[in-house]
Amino acid sequence: MADLRLPKLAERTPVRITFNAMPGLVEALNAYADAYEAAYGQRESVPDLIPAMLSAFIETDRRFNRARRKS
Repeated sequence: MADLRLPKLAERTPVRITFNAMPGLVEALNAYADAYEAAYGQRESVPDLIPAMLSAFIETDRRFNRARRKS
């Protein structure tokens, strides 16, 4: 078989993570879900939004990504 331009896909099996959040964070997450619904007309649960929010945060953290590339 010829070499493919697309590399083998990374592991995509979701991993469950549980954490405790302070009341203020829970309030902010619920407010974000409200804002998301107002913006897009579709309600998404906080647990469904958190992975996308964390991914967006990590993708835009320049120092972290720079250090990650060096290691």
